Amino acid sequence: MAQNRTDIGTEENGSLLTRRRLLQGAGGLIAASALPASGAVSAALPVAQAAKSTSSVAPDLTGQLARYMVAARDNSLSPKVLMDAKHRILDGMGAMVSGARIRPGELAIRFMRGQGGVPEASVFTTDIKTSAINAALTNGMCAHADETDDVDPLTKAHPGAAVVPAAFAMAEREQRSGMDLIRAVTLGYDVGCRFVMALGGDSLRVAHRDVDGPCCTMGASAAAASLARLDETGMRYALSYGAQQVSGLYSWVEDHDHIEKAFDIGGMGARNGVTAAVMVQAGFTAVRDVLSGTHNAIEALCTKPHAEAIMADLGSRFFVSETGIKTYSVGNPNQAPLDAILTLRKQYGLRPDNVERIVVRLPMDGAAIVDNSTMADVNCQYLVATALVDGAVSFANSHSHEHMAEPQIRAVMQRVQVLGDPKLNDPAAPRSGLVEVTLRDGRTVSHFTRFPPGTKENPLDTQGMNAKARDLMGPVLGAKRTEAIIKQVNALEEVRNVREFVRSLLTV
Repeated sequence: MAQNRTDIGTEENGSLLTRRRLLQGAGGLIAASALPASGAVSAALPVAQAAKSTSSVAPDLTGQLARYMVAARDNSLSPKVLMDAKHRILDGMGAMVSGARIRPGELAIRFMRGQGGVPEASVFTTDIKTSAINAALTNGMCAHADETDDVDPLTKAHPGAAVVPAAFAMAEREQRSGMDLIRAVTLGYDVGCRFVMALGGDSLRVAHRDVDGPCCTMGASAAAASLARLDETGMRYALSYGAQQVSGLYSWVEDHDHIEKAFDIGGMGARNGVTAAVMVQAGFTAVRDVLSGTHNAIEALCTKPHAEAIMADLGSRFFVSETGIKTYSVGNPNQAPLDAILTLRKQYGLRPDNVERIVVRLPMDGAAIVDNSTMADVNCQYLVATALVDGAVSFANSHSHEHMAEPQIRAVMQRVQVLGDPKLNDPAAPRSGLVEVTLRDGRTVSHFTRFPPGTKENPLDTQGMNAKARDLMGPVLGAKRTEAIIKQVNALEEVRNVREFVRSLLTV
């Protein structure tokens, strides 16, 4: 879609110019009457000038990033990055499809049925065709309806929950190719995660803000702008509209139902990003340098910015290769302890009747999230108990409060203690876990998982990713359609039209 510009202050509208001149003249008289006495003017420097003179961010950072975003539309990707991007796209699709049958996703779909909208993009698993903005919101909430989606271990953000739905909505709207989609998702991960690095994830949390607000909104804005094929100026504007929408409070940790969390982490960022791109396409202008100009976003959102992180290694380091794909559809801090308890169960024949006590040691931030959480798929005690009793943690049981209430599960949960261990606060392995089991015969056995399966240090191969996708999508779409989707995504660079792909396999 061509980028249109609407100039409302031209000679084509003489009456508007006349009114504007009159107002400007009146404004000048009012301003003059409000000036202080002679000699006091110099003491009142404009706030904008003062802010610009003290900015610590490199000049025109927005321009640097915007030019890269334009170039990234045509950049070639290495075979590894190409594969990693397709894995994250398939993972995000699995989260969207399975999430459509979980309460947050069901509520989002029900809500969207009443919203209408130009039929530009599809809500996965349904017959709904709506605006790209609406589709991004709904699919984004489905993508984080539970804890299936990927997570970046460095920033602790969930880029896929917003970037992938936003990219699909925009690619369907614009009828882009599979390769366009891959490049847009890759760009979205890079921009979103780097924006959090520039702000500092720990600094955001100390200020009661969540990392997903900036990551998901800015990442989705970049992906959508790429698929809109905006020029450098358009990219600048899209970044500005994205930055203005950055929000997200860390209060979602008190969300017992995972419904607001689905919006905060998935739907909100996806919607914001597509909104930014579509507004610029429609001719909206904006601030040219939101990242380093006067009152810029980076300095506004944190007190100790690392603005250089935005451009550092951009084009050589790809976050789409670094996020962790979850082997289990549960909160990320639980991946390592589940790997550890299942390893011990197999190695030592652990059973509920021969285990006296289980201690799970996690990095401090992870323990605070999962210790006795009210959400089944986040509660570490419940998930470890399920692994010990069932010998596995299925998608169904990881979300089941009924299974959580079973007497045998409750009894084992009482024997599981979760501790935050500062010795595990390792930036190189931020989601490790140590499980220590005391048996009733007096023995103690333990296993330390430094890098759970699915991390960049212990990655899933294509076969493993396909298996996860089958588990997530098969119960919703059926085996035949699921296999067709997997086949198409594994060769996504050959897909000529994303709209045709989506509407033939992912809707009803």
